[in-house]
Amino acid sequence: MNSPALDDLSLPPGTSPHDLLTRPYAAETRVTHVVFPGATNHHGTLFGGEALSLMDSAAFIAATRYCRRKVVTRHLDAMEFTRPIPQGSLVELVARVVKTGRSSMTVLVELFIEEMYSEHRELGCAGTFVLVALGDDGQPIAVPRLAGQTDVP
Repeated sequence: MNSPALDDLSLPPGTSPHDLLTRPYAAETRVTHVVFPGATNHHGTLFGGEALSLMDSAAFIAATRYCRRKVVTRHLDAMEFTRPIPQGSLVELVARVVKTGRSSMTVLVELFIEEMYSEHRELGCAGTFVLVALGDDGQPIAVPRLAGQTDVP
């Protein structure tokens, strides 16, 4: 994959071309919520759509922190619910940028269920989101390469 010349890129304010070479930090975001009754179904578990909304929000935060640009969700892939998420539990969303393209970031989001009054914690669901960075003109714009990532043709 060919990278555009650094001189041709529109950079966020305060960013040097060197910043686009790799971004070893800000690739992970953690967000914690409580599952309240208003977000549950008649089984007393978190609505699937609510879980997706929380996960998309965490992916958005991780991608925005990573590239410091406007981002939009382009694709959701490989969503898997492994267990019900009961009302009254804590959920921690761990969102990690795991791959970058020219203007896209692939973010893995894992939702962990924690019992409120114990140390028990388990994976409730996971999904992969692809977000695209946008420039001021609303068009896709280059993002920093993920540190340690090798380009695949």
